[in-house]
Order: sequence, then C-alpha cells, then structure tokens
Amino acid sequence: MWLFFFSREETRVHVHVSHVDGEAKFWLTPQVVLATHTGLSVTQLRQAQAVVNAHLKEIQDAWNHHFGG
Repeated sequence: MWLFFFSREETRVHVHVSHVDGEAKFWLTPQVVLATHTGLSVTQLRQAQAVVNAHLKEIQDAWNHHFGG
C-alpha cells in the first residue's frame, strides 16, 4: 500500500492510497472520509482508512510542508 498526493491537484487536504488491486482517495479534514475509490474491497478500504488514520499527523505535516500550509 502506498500513500501519496499530487502537486496542486486540489486545495482541500487529502491523500491517495494505492494498492495492487486499486486505489482510494481520502479527505483528511475536518475528519478522514473516503472520497472516491476503484477496485478495492470493503476490507481493503477499511485497512486503507486505518493506515491513513494511523499516520494522519505525518500526512498532514507532509502536506503542509509541501504546499506551505
């Protein structure tokens, strides 16, 4: 599972999660919410959201460092 964001894709804080079976996008504020997904099972989506939640501070810090927020 890989977590990433695209430069200047959107201004709202979010992260993409890529998996061999598909991918998902999660909004991070005001709380972690699934935005879109393709190819992932419910179990994989839960796992992806758990990873995002577990690393939320790191992801937000990386976003702010990259985008100057």
